[in-house]
Amino acid sequence: MEMDFNLFMNDVVRQARQEIETAGYSQLQTPEEVEETFAKKGTTLVMINSVCGCAGGIARPAAAHAIHNDKRPDQLVTVFAGQDKEATAKARSFFTGYPPSSPSFALLKDGELLTMVERHEIEGHDPMSVVNKLQSYFDEYCEEV
Repeated sequence: MEMDFNLFMNDVVRQARQEIETAGYSQLQTPEEVEETFAKKGTTLVMINSVCGCAGGIARPAAAHAIHNDKRPDQLVTVFAGQDKEATAKARSFFTGYPPSSPSFALLKDGELLTMVERHEIEGHDPMSVVNKLQSYFDEYCEEV
């Protein structure tokens, strides 16, 4: 039995993109889209998406559920590590002091990094602990919707 690896990975990537987009996040696929979005006033949650099985399978559901909170970011966006490489590199250029990590989350205000949830805070944890961490940051930094 032969399996076309590229076909398989394209399906995995498509599903990962669709899952986060269905949750209400806008995809940023170019450096220009990243710059334009990060220049907007207010708070922005960036989900650095990844096809990494265990951590991605925790991060995407956490991203979907965390936004059901009284306080939440003004913008919900995602870049896809390993897929939209230039957009991801541009986004990471804003995350000073943090090594590249995917999946992960960055919370910005007026284009300035406030905090991050790195891969090591996702992998091996249950989705609700990631939701709780994100919501605690939303309560601290975001306005009530």
